Amino acid sequence: MKVDSGTKKVVTLFGSSLPREDSTIYQQALRLGKLLAQAGFTVCNGGYGGLMEATARGAREADGHTLGVTCSLWSASANRWISEEIRTQSFPERIMTLIERADAYITLPGGTGTLAELALAWEIMNKSNLSRTVGGRKPLLVMAPYWQPVLECLNQEAALSAPAEVPFDRQKRAMEIITLVENETDAVRKLCARFASLENN
Repeated sequence: MKVDSGTKKVVTLFGSSLPREDSTIYQQALRLGKLLAQAGFTVCNGGYGGLMEATARGAREADGHTLGVTCSLWSASANRWISEEIRTQSFPERIMTLIERADAYITLPGGTGTLAELALAWEIMNKSNLSRTVGGRKPLLVMAPYWQPVLECLNQEAALSAPAEVPFDRQKRAMEIITLVENETDAVRKLCARFASLENN
């Protein structure tokens, strides 16, 4: 599977900085980076350790290009698998750079930082006036079952108001932005299919 495009697409990956090389999730992220590079994508992430390192490493080992968006708030430099470091001055700038640089997003398991990145990317694409700032809606893939409870929680929003006050279509459209994927192979397959569909329209 390979994306067919004259311009190389950038995929931003959000994920935890905690997993180490001997963990299952690190190895899965390593394979994801490799599959993305083999499919013709540039891998972009936060540039540090854990799943950021793993996806960048996988991409570089497959001769792919990687972008690491780091922040001057922390003294650490980008990990050695980053081809190009993009240094930002603040945490909000870092998140926005990760979002703006991407043609698509994949959210791996993570904590509050990963949740913040997912939430902001999702909200920007959910609001039409905000969506224009990043070029409209883009593929947003989320690893299940890790993030499934979060999505189920947000799905309860309609119950907070009387049915007549909350248009069902509005909430439905928000949930349609998310694409759940089971594993790294499923993620790359769906991403390639999505871009192929967009290019054929």
